[in-house]
Amino acid sequence: MTARAALAAIAAAALLAALALATAACGGGGEPDGGAAPRAAEGGAGFGGGYPRYRDEDSGLTAVIGTPDLGVGEQRVAFVLSDGEGLVRLPVVSVEASIEGSPTVSALARFHAFPEGVRGLYVATLGFGRPGEWTLEVWYPLPDGTTTGARFPLAVAERPLSPAVGEPAPASVNRTLRDAPAAELSTGAEPDPELYRLTIAEALAEDRPLVVVFASPGFCTNALCGPQAEVASALRERHGDRADFIHVDLFVNPGDVRTGGLDAAIETPLLEEWGLETDEWTFVIDAEGVVAARFESFAPEAELEAALLAVLDGPAS
Repeated sequence: MTARAALAAIAAAALLAALALATAACGGGGEPDGGAAPRAAEGGAGFGGGYPRYRDEDSGLTAVIGTPDLGVGEQRVAFVLSDGEGLVRLPVVSVEASIEGSPTVSALARFHAFPEGVRGLYVATLGFGRPGEWTLEVWYPLPDGTTTGARFPLAVAERPLSPAVGEPAPASVNRTLRDAPAAELSTGAEPDPELYRLTIAEALAEDRPLVVVFASPGFCTNALCGPQAEVASALRERHGDRADFIHVDLFVNPGDVRTGGLDAAIETPLLEEWGLETDEWTFVIDAEGVVAARFESFAPEAELEAALLAVLDGPAS
């Protein structure tokens, strides 16, 4: 059995086991011929934001790539998939990434629902052996036994713009409660003051793990962002005795943004310092100040907590 067939069989089994929970009807049928190249889709305001969005004309599937800052090596790949009926939220889909001159890599992408279940994204881990424009193929079985799928481009650089796993985290000096009240440090309605006690530089000097979230809670308007600061706060309540948690808003003037909208927004210079070009990022940093995990776009609580526990407790024996 080929790797693709094996993955398709696993995806089919998962689909049958959870068919009652799969609420999105999936258009199209038969094996995708893969002949037509995907093209950039017309933007729907608030759907993809600044993330690459593509539509496969043969299948009618649209993908928004939530992790455009990819580099060579093992990477977290996240995307939102939709069809004519709306968001595709099957438990798993099969993915395959290929580029001429390198082995094809395959995996299962698992669906993670956002809090309140309105949105969600697929996440897979793929190893990229070389830079270039890869092709990401996504497919999944339909209830009638046929298969639908699509192909989308996936750009991979020699190294990402943001700090990569294994690299030191920048010792940034973000604003804290010593500079302003929490309401002036976050666009969120009820920010957790505990996320604004320390600068990143101070936390790194404490020699214990750190979770840093870059997000604007009051302006989460696209399909790839979610309540990341709230997730960090929930994890802080459980693990704050062993790790530090910091939220940095995308804007240095949250009060002006709340009253004047994004036209009044001034981006924090820390985004450039960290090489961040999309709307939501989370980093898990170990006690030595080295990036242990990085999450572009929303990181669901279970996914983020697993990465944090891997740093706190070490690999399972």
